[in-house]
Amino acid sequence: MAGPVRIICENTGKSLYAERGTPLTEVLKMVSIKNPYPFLAAYVNNEIRELGYEVYVPVTVRFIDITHFEGMRVYQRTLFFILHKAVTDTFPERTLKIRNSVSKGFYCELDGVSDLPVADVERIRDRMGEIVRQNIPIVWERVTIEEAEKICQEYGFEDKIRLMRTRPHLYVSLYRLADLPGYFYGALAPSTGYIHLFDLRKYYDGMYLAVPCRTAPDKLAKMIPQSKMFEIFHEYKAWMDVLGVATLGELNSNILDGRISELVKIAEAFHEKKLARLADTVCERNRNDGTRLVLISGPSSSGKTTCAKRLGIQLRVVGLEPVTISLDDYFVDRDKTPRDENGEHDYEALEAVNVELFNEHLLRLMKGEEVSVPRYDFVSGKSISDSHRLKLNEKSIILIEGIHALNPGLTPLIDDALKFKIYTSAFTSLSMDNLMRISTTDNRLLRRIVRDSQFRGNSATETIRRWQSVRRGEEKHIFPYQEEADVMFNSALFFELCILKTYAEPLLHEVPNTVPEYAEAKRLLEFLDLFIPIPDTELPPTSILREFVGGSSFVY
Repeated sequence: MAGPVRIICENTGKSLYAERGTPLTEVLKMVSIKNPYPFLAAYVNNEIRELGYEVYVPVTVRFIDITHFEGMRVYQRTLFFILHKAVTDTFPERTLKIRNSVSKGFYCELDGVSDLPVADVERIRDRMGEIVRQNIPIVWERVTIEEAEKICQEYGFEDKIRLMRTRPHLYVSLYRLADLPGYFYGALAPSTGYIHLFDLRKYYDGMYLAVPCRTAPDKLAKMIPQSKMFEIFHEYKAWMDVLGVATLGELNSNILDGRISELVKIAEAFHEKKLARLADTVCERNRNDGTRLVLISGPSSSGKTTCAKRLGIQLRVVGLEPVTISLDDYFVDRDKTPRDENGEHDYEALEAVNVELFNEHLLRLMKGEEVSVPRYDFVSGKSISDSHRLKLNEKSIILIEGIHALNPGLTPLIDDALKFKIYTSAFTSLSMDNLMRISTTDNRLLRRIVRDSQFRGNSATETIRRWQSVRRGEEKHIFPYQEEADVMFNSALFFELCILKTYAEPLLHEVPNTVPEYAEAKRLLEFLDLFIPIPDTELPPTSILREFVGGSSFVY
């Protein structure tokens, strides 16, 4: 008879032995880790597992709580399930839809309710509190696809059935919270009592679900008004509802039915129409207010470079002559670049830019003077002066694209009346189903993995390893200024993950299971498995997605 198995706990650096079949909940009791917050899940050999996972072979385990980025995902998914249960109990005739992230929380609606009363929101919130206090177990079970469809049919989960049918598997994982089944894409906490903090408030026509701050879990994340971002999400969601591609199951169905070619053309035309309207607005501001500077900002892999190039074409259509200046060319020499908390060069800090020289050049250009624009050599880490000379005429308008473009500290000497500010990002509006949104961060990460491999020689492992640092830089240097924008542009294409899938999967498969990044690669692979691939031959050469997969007619 086989004996106990060895378990190495990374949290303590110690080994222990347990009987085969011991669940992680029992392992956790055996290691007695003192931690301020409850552990929600664990990495087992660098793969995320729920605490009910049973150990049968020697493993390395790392327990995670809400302060870990994957632990926060577990917390949020569990909270979604609790919200779903509360809505089902209080308004059984209504369908909950978790629409999009906003201000570090989530916007939710009840289908068919145009303006949810405050009293109804309070009823749902109170029921959520009861469910948490009851500490109801969340039970995981593996069932056949036929059994899962039958269960979902009984509860009217047509959105989940459609996805199951377009990406069938022999078995699927279902969860149960009391009498309510759930179908999620990732681990959940063992019971409702693990959710220690949340809030639900009236917001626009629906509700705002507030969650704790990952870096300070005893506090709810501060709600910052993001009306412009909310309107962008709302507009695109409504448009996708009309097209019949609001959920992944609907998108997959359209691909299988042969409609994707038409839908790609519609989506690309929608982008072009938005950019044309942006150009009209800039032209009007130029004519009426003397606007001479268009500032385009956005986080990593938001498509801002192609956005700037396509906007430049539209500006020429309306009679302006755009001149593009790269903010990267105003980097200070590498030996003067500030360093982050880890001692690495922080190119995402505003201090990495020669702001004084940048403003001097802008002021001289707008006075009609000629300037010598520098070029930054990324190999030597040096700024090369007198790279090329530039002078504007009466029809010229300057396009500046960079992560700091909306930061008031970048252009303090330029009158605000002369600026037109655009914030662009991939505001992913496609949802997995009614309860599971697709993270804009995941969308951008997959874009970056593909682009870094295609054009920068970086492996998926390297890109994933650096991603959390990039995200911290965005939180600090980009997101605080996004509502400063005059206009927001959504660079996301609802079908793009079906194209990125073909490029990203081989790269993610190359991530070895011996490194921590394997867990994220495995999660992304399981996520992409739900998408039906489509060829990039449908993409026009000017598509924003070409910036990442290649084949663009623009020079970058």
